Amino acid sequence: MRAAIFRNGDLVVDSMADPVPVDGQVLVKTLACGICGSDLHAFHHADKMVDAAKRSGSEFAMDTKRDIVFGHEFCGEILEHGPNTTKTLKVGTRVCSVPITVAITGEKAKINPVGYSNDVPGGFAEHIVLNEMLMLEVPNGLSTEQAALTEPMAVGWHAVEKARLEANDIPIVIGCGPVGLAVIAGLKIKGVHPIIACDFSPARRKLAETMGADIVLDPAKDSPYKRWTDEATPEGYDASSVISILGMGPKLRPGVIFECVGVPGIIQQMLEGAPRGARIVVVGVCMEQDKFEPFFAINKELNMQFVLGYTPEEFALTLHHLAEGKIDGSPLVTGRVGVDGVKQAFKDLASPEVHAKILVEPWR
Repeated sequence: MRAAIFRNGDLVVDSMADPVPVDGQVLVKTLACGICGSDLHAFHHADKMVDAAKRSGSEFAMDTKRDIVFGHEFCGEILEHGPNTTKTLKVGTRVCSVPITVAITGEKAKINPVGYSNDVPGGFAEHIVLNEMLMLEVPNGLSTEQAALTEPMAVGWHAVEKARLEANDIPIVIGCGPVGLAVIAGLKIKGVHPIIACDFSPARRKLAETMGADIVLDPAKDSPYKRWTDEATPEGYDASSVISILGMGPKLRPGVIFECVGVPGIIQQMLEGAPRGARIVVVGVCMEQDKFEPFFAINKELNMQFVLGYTPEEFALTLHHLAEGKIDGSPLVTGRVGVDGVKQAFKDLASPEVHAKILVEPWR
């Protein structure tokens, strides 16, 4: 099969052996696979990414000196059932899956993250293998393009679930790349309004509106925290009054801030701008060392939650959100390439004004 392969620090197109399903696995034809920001980071900083994962206690252990096929946001079609499968889903069925495979040998189980493994290829290849027990049938009527967005949208839904939202909360989304847009989609489903979103990019701000943000700001011109104050302040509230200082009388609506950028310095900016008592949910994956002043969080009694990924149940629910029209991710898909176009697509995604999500269609 043909694949875009991460080899010796570069992306090359080459032929490689088809993966062979073992017990409980199926062979799947990759129909579409999104390029994730994590793929871009792995391409540029693979060794640093592996080192950080190991130091944090993760099982993540790909060898960057060996071939790796990226791609974990996929939708595929069942081609062949491996040994000891139930064959509940027939050949030709379109499927999605949490991007991991489990191979059991004796009493030992080896887990491979699809897209970040030397042993199983990711979705930038024509074929992948998946565990039958983790596969979900794509509901009738949902396009392959939309189904391939299940994984990134599940990341946003997980973050929203972790935020423990209440009806009176006012959310702020900092950064409107694919992660921030997925968070906005989740907030819209939760029915928590107004959703305040900000990004420097005009194209991303437009997408934020499309995905459900009520108030979209350019942080170079308007502070999202000032706008939160305007929206959160009830009639009759006076921050300088004794009644307010004692916690009596009208109260500001609670603030929940989603960090969806993942670059050094953002957390400190949030600590400085956040209102007292706010909850901060860190969704953006910063792979660099960062620093912040804890006193800001202490003085304001802020609550900070770091999140990653999703549960299998959240993944399945996200697929149904897409199928039921609660999420329309089609505006996010701004390009499609075959395996020959993956390397250029990685370059093109550096500009937020041009692309949001590029799908790899290996058979294209």
